[in-house]
Amino acid sequence: MAAVLKGVLFDMDGLMIDTEKLLVRFWCESARSFGFPMTQEHVLGIRSLSRKYAEPHLKSIFGEDFDFPAVRAHRIEIMNAYIDEHGIEVKPGLTELLDAIAERGLKCAVCTATDRARTERYLKSIGVYDRFDAFVCGDMIKNGKPDPDIYIEGAAALGLSPSECLALEDSPNGIESAWRAGCLPVMVPDLSEPDEEVKGKLHAVCGSLDKVTAVIDALKSLQPQ
Repeated sequence: MAAVLKGVLFDMDGLMIDTEKLLVRFWCESARSFGFPMTQEHVLGIRSLSRKYAEPHLKSIFGEDFDFPAVRAHRIEIMNAYIDEHGIEVKPGLTELLDAIAERGLKCAVCTATDRARTERYLKSIGVYDRFDAFVCGDMIKNGKPDPDIYIEGAAALGLSPSECLALEDSPNGIESAWRAGCLPVMVPDLSEPDEEVKGKLHAVCGSLDKVTAVIDALKSLQPQ
């Protein structure tokens, strides 16, 4: 019998907040200012990747002269300036899903490649920071996505095993991390749909966050009362 569902683990960028399009825009702008012709496809390839994987990946494309720390620092600078002026868009269904999770007595945590300071700032700005029981951020772990560590740690922070948790992701790298951890991966696509390889690792695909409630209820209906 499958483990009892007790928790939900959330990615952040592209799942809860509509920042993936900003990451694409500002990675490209920053890289081009350094003379590197980065495109959307290049940025999509590093979604949710930890630095130890993203840096060699980009250097394999643009060469060893690609100054990852400088390009990344400038990307953060110009993206933060944009967010300070324009704010952050919330992805549809987030509040409804958090309400449903609370009503069903489930725990929830954030498992994001973004560092803790920006995670806190972003989620406080949209008023949901206090809705989560725990946070595991990119600067809190040694091995980031697509390694499974962040989801293993996220479940442990809730006092749960990964098999007791849904993991909500928008990117293939994030799904890989959740799947390898032993969670039940659910994809809520943002900038790309799952290919056949990713589909094979998914428990479900949902068009928006509020649709995840039906997945939760279906799992709970199979569990002993």
